[in-house]
Amino acid sequence: MSYRIINGQVYAVNNYGVTTTQKKIHQNQNAGSSFSDVLNKKIGKQNAGYTISNHAAQRLNGVEFTKEDFNSIQSGLNKARMKGSKNTLMLYKDMAIVASVENNTIITAVDKDRAKENVFTNIDSVVIL
Repeated sequence: MSYRIINGQVYAVNNYGVTTTQKKIHQNQNAGSSFSDVLNKKIGKQNAGYTISNHAAQRLNGVEFTKEDFNSIQSGLNKARMKGSKNTLMLYKDMAIVASVENNTIITAVDKDRAKENVFTNIDSVVIL
């Protein structure tokens, strides 16, 4: 199963588009729910283990993630933590993800087209996933 982030909401998707599960998720959402709330409800807080800022949720809008993607990002955070990192840049697939290791939070994400001219500051490590 894969997930898609649309307007800060997590939707389960399959190869055929919107499923009845997606409709139920959307109907049960409160308008004010944050991305991390929806994510934690959908895949379980113990699986995610980290929060995603509103800014990152907006940047990830429309990107499909699988459970393995979420686990890979968690693995990257754990690797950075073991090395004593505070803020890390994770290069995952065609994205650059900036995360606060101390706060266990994804701060922002940038796709490869936007990342070409960006400068990342206050980063003390890079994790290539």
